[in-house]
Amino acid sequence: MHPETVQTPTPSQIWLRRIAVLALVLAAGVIILGAWTRLSDAGLGCPDWPGCYGHLDVRKAIEHVNEQNASNPGALREAHKAVPEMVHRYFASTLGLLILIIAGLSLANRKREKQPLKLPLFLVVLVIFQGILGMWTVTLGLQPTIVMLHLLGGFTTFTLLALLTARLYRWPRFLNDCDVRSLRTLGGLALAAVILQIALGGWTTANYAAVVCTELPVCERGWTEHLDFEDAFVFWGHEHDKPDYEFGVLENDARTTIHVMHRFGALLVTLMVLLLVGRILLRARSVFFRNFALVILGLLALQVALGISNVVFAVPLWVAVAHNFGAVALLVSLVLFIRSINVKCGARHPRHPDGQP
Repeated sequence: MHPETVQTPTPSQIWLRRIAVLALVLAAGVIILGAWTRLSDAGLGCPDWPGCYGHLDVRKAIEHVNEQNASNPGALREAHKAVPEMVHRYFASTLGLLILIIAGLSLANRKREKQPLKLPLFLVVLVIFQGILGMWTVTLGLQPTIVMLHLLGGFTTFTLLALLTARLYRWPRFLNDCDVRSLRTLGGLALAAVILQIALGGWTTANYAAVVCTELPVCERGWTEHLDFEDAFVFWGHEHDKPDYEFGVLENDARTTIHVMHRFGALLVTLMVLLLVGRILLRARSVFFRNFALVILGLLALQVALGISNVVFAVPLWVAVAHNFGAVALLVSLVLFIRSINVKCGARHPRHPDGQP
């Protein structure tokens, strides 16, 4: 069988790959900064949008806050909370610009072989929606549903950038291991469990329920008597008399319910992913998939350890941020695994003379 002809990558395609990698790294930074901002209670450090107290320069915003608080103590929030919020906006705006460039280069190369186009264009729509959610997060005073959707949007952006990068680099190139293809259903179920758990984690954070349960494995003794599902999962129209949603508006029973459900979700994810890893190791004939299974297992073990550390050490900021990013790393690993088992097995992909796929 003659190998199919593959076009040599143009300079714009090479730059597209490089910018996709840069955008992926920047997206990781945006997620980390977003978690840092949210978990350090700086989400309303700048109560307006897109500037901060009318300033796009965070230094001028800090001067404004200090001047106002000097003349009228306590009039505005602490000045230092403006820094993570505005730095996060700077990074997110730069990411949006890179995604626009990616879409433009993809359009320019749309006639090239196997050039992704729908995914880059969808990323443009997604990043615009993310910007709107970022605005609503501030203008609606950290409304929990908006906060959760903003987190999910950030995770989706990072995951799709990882998928786009894999497609641009034609990764994986060749897998002569057809037995793992039967794991599509199990892989899909594990992925669905992780997505649900991420949403529960976002809902837990958005409602300030992370510190409600301080004991393992589930919660304090008698937790079954303090469950309130009716109020725990109200996604809109919360009744409260506070000016915003900072530090939460739900009663303790509702927060306990959210936290407990997140822990049960963690148990479900652990079981599903362990089952998937075990099945991969049993079926895989290639080193690639065996190593892939070990990577997924390592990410799961790290997430479990970070989750337990959050409980034992009362949610230290760096542990909570790492736990947040660990979730998206596990999500991406499952998405890339599903992509890998859908690569046509049994026939090599052709390579370019320069060694590129």
